[in-house]
Amino acid sequence: MRLLYLLFIPFLLSGCASTSDLSAVSDFDLERYLGTWYEAVRYDHGFERGMNAVSATYSMNKDGTIKVVNRGYKIDNNTWNEATGVAKPKHELSQGWLMVSFFKPFYGAYKIIYLDPEYTEAIITSSTRRYLWILTRRPVLTEAELEQLIVRAEGFGFDRNKMILVDQALNSK
Repeated sequence: MRLLYLLFIPFLLSGCASTSDLSAVSDFDLERYLGTWYEAVRYDHGFERGMNAVSATYSMNKDGTIKVVNRGYKIDNNTWNEATGVAKPKHELSQGWLMVSFFKPFYGAYKIIYLDPEYTEAIITSSTRRYLWILTRRPVLTEAELEQLIVRAEGFGFDRNKMILVDQALNSK
């Protein structure tokens, strides 16, 4: 049944608002992007529902692909959940657009639409506006820093009312 669901995902997403008007960042330096990022904001979706302290760690695999480890604390059963996947560039390495898979051979778009020059803040979407993540290198931001990133995401067409603020208290100790 799970396989059937995965096969229908492309059809389900085809009716959602496309992000074709949003460009992936250029002059992307993968080496600088590697490491741990903390989720500050996200849109709700099933695979992270009910999770706090969510982080993503990126590292290079020997075959040139990127190892992706997503980790988060599941509130309802007080457990840490971890998923390991793989990513590869969609186009050339200098563009911040990856294809990520946690269920090979199925890949989803990971489109970095904002990345500050210091590689400490990023806004990511997919091929539709159904997904949004605001990631930072620090688990906790000031209210002003968080507000600035939310306003930037709104400028890309994302709805503030759909945004979930991610509690990072467990990662800030």
